[in-house]
Amino acid sequence: MPWDSLLVVVMGSLRAIGVIMALPLPGGRGLPPAWRAALSLVCGGMLAAGSPQPTEVIVGLPDLAVAAFHEILLGLAMGLLVRAVLGTADLAGRLIATEVGIVAAPGMDVPTPSQEPLPTFIGMFAGVLFFAFGAHHSVLAAFSQSYTIVGAGAGTLSVAATETLVGAVSALIEVAVRMAAPFIALNFVITLGFSVLGRAVPKMNVFILSYSLRSMVGFLLLAGAGTLLARYMSMAFEKLPWQMLELVGTRY
Repeated sequence: MPWDSLLVVVMGSLRAIGVIMALPLPGGRGLPPAWRAALSLVCGGMLAAGSPQPTEVIVGLPDLAVAAFHEILLGLAMGLLVRAVLGTADLAGRLIATEVGIVAAPGMDVPTPSQEPLPTFIGMFAGVLFFAFGAHHSVLAAFSQSYTIVGAGAGTLSVAATETLVGAVSALIEVAVRMAAPFIALNFVITLGFSVLGRAVPKMNVFILSYSLRSMVGFLLLAGAGTLLARYMSMAFEKLPWQMLELVGTRY
């Protein structure tokens, strides 16, 4: 029936909203709302059209509202996993900026890319790696596979979804600290060395000298850290599709 086909397209589009919202763009900007709606309708509708159609169990507005809520929740959970992986680079950039000594003065509003140049640069580098390593193909393949596992209108979060999401957030912090570990060690060594030198030569302005040296050596280390960042990001990209499929569950 035409109504059943339309319902499948709508439910599939609702699941796609969360993933579309997580797509990275240069400069940290999100897609315009009209583009999000159009991409969700096209991607979700096309993928859901060829999936199993359990929408005959949806009877009445209450069932329709519950099904729409679960589809949106499932899509947002998948999008959260994608953002958690990409957010690893942002967190690592902020840690590196703190250790190098180029942190902007804190303000009351949300920091803009111009206020955080180094985290923005590393975040954009992670976005380039996302497409260079073909991770966008893996994400779309996992998203397409979710319609094969559970048809549009019957999807929900699985039993293991909570553990998967918590593990993704913990991995975000762990990997970000690992990426920033060389800079943390560098700052520790320089601070320790100048603290000993300051006791030996009390008239030396330790703060100014250590700040300049930390910045110069930090940027020199950053120039050769691209391979390290790419290695950790590639490992996270490989796990991402499997984590997305772990979220998929059925309500029936």
